[in-house]
Amino acid sequence: MSGGKTARPSPYRRTLFACYCGYGIQAVINNLAPLLFVVFQDRFAVSLEEIGRLILINFGTQLIVDWLAIRFVDRIGYRKALVIAHVFSAVGLLCLGLLPMALPFPYVGLVIAVMVYAVGGGLIEVLISPIVDSLPGDAKASAMSLLHSFYCWGQVVVILLTTLGLHFSGTGLWWLFPVLWALLPLFNLTQVLTMPLMPPLPEEEKTPLKKLFTSRIFLTALLLMLCAGAAELAMSQWSSLFAEKGLRVPKMIGDLLGPCLFAVLMGLGRTAYGFWGHKLRLKNALTVSALFCIACYALTVFSSNPFLSLLGCALCGLSVSLMWPGTLSLASEKYPGGGTAMFGMMALTGDLGASIGPWLSGLVSDMAQKTDAVVRWAADSGLGLEQCGLKVGLAVAILFPLLMLIGLLCLKSKKEKGD
Repeated sequence: MSGGKTARPSPYRRTLFACYCGYGIQAVINNLAPLLFVVFQDRFAVSLEEIGRLILINFGTQLIVDWLAIRFVDRIGYRKALVIAHVFSAVGLLCLGLLPMALPFPYVGLVIAVMVYAVGGGLIEVLISPIVDSLPGDAKASAMSLLHSFYCWGQVVVILLTTLGLHFSGTGLWWLFPVLWALLPLFNLTQVLTMPLMPPLPEEEKTPLKKLFTSRIFLTALLLMLCAGAAELAMSQWSSLFAEKGLRVPKMIGDLLGPCLFAVLMGLGRTAYGFWGHKLRLKNALTVSALFCIACYALTVFSSNPFLSLLGCALCGLSVSLMWPGTLSLASEKYPGGGTAMFGMMALTGDLGASIGPWLSGLVSDMAQKTDAVVRWAADSGLGLEQCGLKVGLAVAILFPLLMLIGLLCLKSKKEKGD
């Protein structure tokens, strides 16, 4: 680019806008249902394990879609795949609001809705990052972090509007919120149909998956993605229910000080890196993030003060802010020709972590409440049994930032000259 300019050409502004909005849709898909978990418990008698299973189904479906997308996206093209993603997202959200009350078994309706919108979410995750990465411009890591910050700001808007809406309208109208949120993918679909796209990378310039899987750096990056997804989603998916049932905080206050502030701080971290990240060494920043994440989980779980626990939950958003986009950027820097296959595999392992982390926390929470040790702890401490179970479930999730820290230290200890 002449004159040292790094700004993207104006024709791609609409493409960026559609991509940013796409991550807002992803935020709706991943964060709307957790705000309704208490409603599902009260109205449909859904257990903690079944709630954890819904999270597992969401990200498990996205994981399967990630794998399939690696094989078919290049054949049908990015635009057609994005159209499919937006249609499934809209239909799934409509199903979330309508099917549980229309079917004789409400949980079956919830499962169907989650599976449908998860198809859209999985495709969005695979497609948008490589689209933005392909656009002209320098500072790819900063651009990737800024893109992913829109997931956070979308999460903030979803939490604020849904929480305040439920507070003022009552939980009887809970079904209306998924229906209204379905309008967002329908709107962005109009942008996707007309936005300009960069020409696809020639086949001879792509790095094949076979070569990627012989790279220790790439395999380590996959581990980092798994841990990033698990560390982020275990906290964000359970924080609303944990605040209300585990900390006995009123729902509106718990949602605003827990998951909402989590999303705000995660967004601020990604936005800040988007503007000033080029001045930092990415691996060092990720190492600090992993250490900070361990501390945040510990504060959330082990503090006896509810508001200190909420503070730990919120600060966890800042600690995980760089993990997902930063790991994508590490792989992209090493293999600029990775294309759809590489981003698809990264998204797949990230979604695998996002499936395992929250599901494991829910499973351990349920199991812990049946153990004598936790029953005695609840009796001796004056805490409720469910409260203690939730704390144990979140404590298990500390494993993921710890594994990420080990992986980063292994990367830093390797001489990357020969991979």
